Amino acid sequence: MPVNYLKSGSVSWHPKSCRQRLIAWGLWFSGLALFCICWRVISENTIWEFLYDADEQALSLLGRMVPPDWQVTGSLLAPLWDTINIATIGTLLGLLIAFPLAFLAARNTSPHPVLRGFALLVIVSSRSINALIWAMLLVTIVGPGVFAGMLAIALRSIGFLGKLLYEAIEEVEVGPVEAVRSTGASPMQVLQVAIWPQIKPAFAGISVYRWDINIRESTTLGLVGAGGIGLAMNAAINNLAWAQVATVFVLIFLTVLLSEWVSANVRRHVS
Repeated sequence: MPVNYLKSGSVSWHPKSCRQRLIAWGLWFSGLALFCICWRVISENTIWEFLYDADEQALSLLGRMVPPDWQVTGSLLAPLWDTINIATIGTLLGLLIAFPLAFLAARNTSPHPVLRGFALLVIVSSRSINALIWAMLLVTIVGPGVFAGMLAIALRSIGFLGKLLYEAIEEVEVGPVEAVRSTGASPMQVLQVAIWPQIKPAFAGISVYRWDINIRESTTLGLVGAGGIGLAMNAAINNLAWAQVATVFVLIFLTVLLSEWVSANVRRHVS
């Protein structure tokens, strides 16, 4: 039921009009119809017989994965290090491109509407494609390996970093900017003296946060040939070596925990 807040502070309730009720019921009916259509499509493309013994299959798979095969741990350290390098270097490459794009995309720093539109287009394009899709494309272009994984992480990071950075730039206080500009400072000096000190904490926090996300994403790039520990995991799955798969899972879990700890500490120090 709609509510009107009066100047005196009291609340006035009044019933919805017939038109409002029809619109509300129409929206609910449309949502229900869409749900039924989606459920029908899913049902037609699902083999429900596989679900009858899913619990038995899950227990059987778990039994083959436990205990993990710790003897292969040594051979997994090199691809695990490749995964960390993919995430780290990919994040740095993404930062190098996203940093100037953010200034072009922000309303208060963009030199021209055309440049702002171009920067926003690049940011949106990067964010619209998943890192795994980028990896599949780049493996086809530059070949399988770590280099394709680094480029995939970089291309995916541009949109995330650029969007959060340009939003931070648009939220800077106007007073320091106008004060520096009134002294006759050039646009570059205004960016360096008035804007950069205000966005530096956000820049550090966003960068480390994206690196933390990239650690997680880079563990799966090997499934499409883009290097890292995902390549070893894919090989173990293809060989039905489930105990080795469990070892990979444990190493990925420990790596993600470490990256989360580093990210949380850095963000706490810069906040």
